Amino acid sequence: MNIASMRRPIIPPTPPRAPDNMSFFGRIAVIKRNMIATWGQRAYEEEVIQGRFLLHKSFILNQPDAIRHVLLSNYQNYTRTPAGIRMLRPVLGEGLLLAEGHAWTFQRRTLSPAFTPRATANLVPHMTAVLDETIAKLETRTNEPVDLREIMQRMTLEIAGRTMFSFGMDQHGPTLRNFVMEYGARLGRAHFLDMALPVSWPTPMDRARARFRKRWTQFVAMLIAERRAVGKKDGAPPRDLFDLMDEARDPETGKGFSDEQLVDEVATMILAGHETTATALFWALYLLALDPDTQEEVASETRGEHLDSMADIDRQKFTRAVVDETMRLYPPAFLVARAARDKDIVAGAEVSKGDIIMIAPWLLHRHEKLWDQPNAFIPKRFMSKEPPDRFAYLPFGAGPRVCIGAPFAQAESVLALARLIGAFRVELMDAAPVIPFGVVTTQPDHSPMFRITRR
Repeated sequence: MNIASMRRPIIPPTPPRAPDNMSFFGRIAVIKRNMIATWGQRAYEEEVIQGRFLLHKSFILNQPDAIRHVLLSNYQNYTRTPAGIRMLRPVLGEGLLLAEGHAWTFQRRTLSPAFTPRATANLVPHMTAVLDETIAKLETRTNEPVDLREIMQRMTLEIAGRTMFSFGMDQHGPTLRNFVMEYGARLGRAHFLDMALPVSWPTPMDRARARFRKRWTQFVAMLIAERRAVGKKDGAPPRDLFDLMDEARDPETGKGFSDEQLVDEVATMILAGHETTATALFWALYLLALDPDTQEEVASETRGEHLDSMADIDRQKFTRAVVDETMRLYPPAFLVARAARDKDIVAGAEVSKGDIIMIAPWLLHRHEKLWDQPNAFIPKRFMSKEPPDRFAYLPFGAGPRVCIGAPFAQAESVLALARLIGAFRVELMDAAPVIPFGVVTTQPDHSPMFRITRR
């Protein structure tokens, strides 16, 4: 894909690339700190890299046709790895993101009506109300240092609370954020035994994760109980995601979710919905602060727009391209790892049962054979008449297991970025480069201070 540009695009900072001959134990040590920093130059140039992990072969796939095979054509042959399950099950339980087989089919069919474009459109007023409040608070903090990462986390958490439960998160938001921060700081980091042992063999970290899960599920169950206490008028249309999920029924069996299942589904939607969107918005604001000219283009597009409906959101073509380019450079899920259930052929290579397939959007989105100027911030590449290959750009995954909440997340991200940049000029006050690191999602290594001024 060739990109024409009148000015030199910015290239945001990244971690140094690992030596291609890094030892196994050296790589394991780096994984604990930053998975992104374990990949060497070969991973950004070659289509398939084959290696070994303990008793099994491993493959890094950067070839769209091979990725299509694993995520779409033969997706049933590939399941989550033990490490992936260990990282996610304590916070997501057996919700949609981790379910397999018939359980996944039931959940996907049952939840799908809650995430249609029409259902998302009905939730936009919740988003705009929170954005109005956020902008009003920011107006009192112009020309002083502000931590926009924290503000984005609070804002998206508030949106998640209102779209899920129709009530604000003033009371419970700090507790929920503490859960997220606690897990990411310690329990969400992969250790050697997490990757080496079967899921049925508990590791020392698994015991700590189990204690965390007990406290976490009790908290989510309490939120559900509070929402149910408010009730819903008989015959009234659903007013939030909880109504839609609580009333959802499998179109084939007529079954709905048990209370235990509903806890896992709500936890999945709140966490996946607020943390990934907050991180994407932080990176977008960081990039626009580095690139004032692009920031002004976003502001120009939003000028005069009301931005309070899906139709308004859909008109923000350039802002959408900025969001898309942000998620190319900083994909929320930087790695998708799968274990083969049975033998297969992928990109001409023999795959055996238990072999590990790694599809890393971080690598794929910066691959030198797939993108022109892969490390540069060029939003207009997503306004080209030649869109990227569907399996070369995976911010929300692909295939049957593509993220069910993608339309919601995209609408929220575009709306929030358009409203914020339309209201404020954003500048960096912190000169230190912000380095991405991978722990569950693509996080910044620190929260820089920004200055905002009213337009």
